Amino acid sequence: MISQIPMIKNFSVSSQNGPRSAADTHSRNLLNTGVSGFDEILHGGLPKGHLYLIEGNPGTGKTTLALQFLLAGIQNGERVLYITLSESEEELQEAMRSHGWSFESLRICEMAPPEEDLKPETQYTVFHPSEVELADTIASIFKEVDAMQPHRLVFDSLSELRMLARDPLKYRRQILALKRHLAGRDCTILLLDDGTAEGGHDLQLQSIAHGVVHMETINRDYGVNRRRIQICKVRGSSYRDGFHDYTIERGGIFIYPRLVAAEHKPGFERKNVPSGIDELDALFRGGIDTGTSTLLLGPAGCGKSTIALRYAVSAAQRDEKAMIFTFDESISTLLDRARSLNMDPDPLIKKGLLEVQQVDPAELSPGQFVARVRQLVDAENLRVLVIDSMNGLLNAMPHEQFLAMQLHELFSYLGQQGIATILTLAQHGFIGTSMGTPIDVSYLADTVLLFRYFERAGQIRQALSVVKKRSGPHERAIRELIFGEGKVYVGEPLTNFEGVLTGVPRFLGASAASNDTPFAGK
Repeated sequence: MISQIPMIKNFSVSSQNGPRSAADTHSRNLLNTGVSGFDEILHGGLPKGHLYLIEGNPGTGKTTLALQFLLAGIQNGERVLYITLSESEEELQEAMRSHGWSFESLRICEMAPPEEDLKPETQYTVFHPSEVELADTIASIFKEVDAMQPHRLVFDSLSELRMLARDPLKYRRQILALKRHLAGRDCTILLLDDGTAEGGHDLQLQSIAHGVVHMETINRDYGVNRRRIQICKVRGSSYRDGFHDYTIERGGIFIYPRLVAAEHKPGFERKNVPSGIDELDALFRGGIDTGTSTLLLGPAGCGKSTIALRYAVSAAQRDEKAMIFTFDESISTLLDRARSLNMDPDPLIKKGLLEVQQVDPAELSPGQFVARVRQLVDAENLRVLVIDSMNGLLNAMPHEQFLAMQLHELFSYLGQQGIATILTLAQHGFIGTSMGTPIDVSYLADTVLLFRYFERAGQIRQALSVVKKRSGPHERAIRELIFGEGKVYVGEPLTNFEGVLTGVPRFLGASAASNDTPFAGK
């Protein structure tokens, strides 16, 4: 399967938080939120019958989340009510149409003052207008709630009520009054707050709420902004802490729960993963191993992507699912190179054993990428994963200081599932041993295959050697890598040269003449 899309699409991932019995879920009386991935990080859903605060600046998707919450209630046969002080009913219906949702069964109560009340002659003169408007608004809200008796209630937004109250003490009392008025009615309330309070967070309101959810947008210098959600508290209930990426697309909000490798228990048999090139497998004393990560490290153009492709094609030829994420190279170029080197991927792609997906780093969120990998493992029985390259993945991470932590979780998870992960990382420069990398991930990889250019007899050659293998012994020789005659060759060990890794080797013996001829011994 070939996919060439700017962004990895959404899907739900099964929770791996350990067994949870039906009796346990029932005793906690959890409520389905209707938001993809939200129930997973809530460990089942929101505890029913409480008041929750949803915080976030304008544009973070609070209204979309609230609408999904109410629509899930309608699907469960519950009575739902949306009270709005900020948006009109027409605006909310237009937003629902943009997501392909029906609003026929959704009760929207618009609390905006009527047009005649805005005329100068109707303004209050004895009392401060805010005092009367606040009392009228609260009374209207109670009237609507008493008449409908909803199971799910959304109040949008608190900034309007805060302006009407003017006094923080009065505002807090009104929120408490609303909470007490609905207490014991089996009603779950979402209060939406756009962060206009001083300091951006209303700590007094957070103390009143049973749970607090924070949504935020991180601006990036280039590409789409990154959105993430955090559960700050849920009283009496466990949840997955930390930030979780999410996107807003047609169909609503899709949350990608943060990966916790410790929740996924290992259960696989360690075995070799051959490449289809005997000499290359000899470097690893039989091949790389399942449940390990292999880093292909070297300068640009030295053959890292081709060797990674060789492993993926060989796995697919063994009827094992292989996936290639390419960040730097177009799919057409990658497939053309595979065909020219006698690695025809077309029949494997048609069978679904080999999948190639091009990723645009400017459109990617780290959570989306990890979630797509989890889907491949859980639902598609992935066996070999190729990420080409780590440089492209690094560009997709807005906070590179956390890249190593995220990669550690991902590699640990893949290792526990028995996946052979192959990564490529381009180094700066072409010749010599002192070449740097944008980030050091060699300590995270179980195996490191080093690529180098070297000069011999007026030609630029390529060499490769295994410098690290945690899962077992490996050959310490340096072999020549040759691309030609429609094939990939790995030569015999370069035993008659010294200094190959420096780029300018020194000839040690006359018997080395056999190494001057490409495809020697083939």
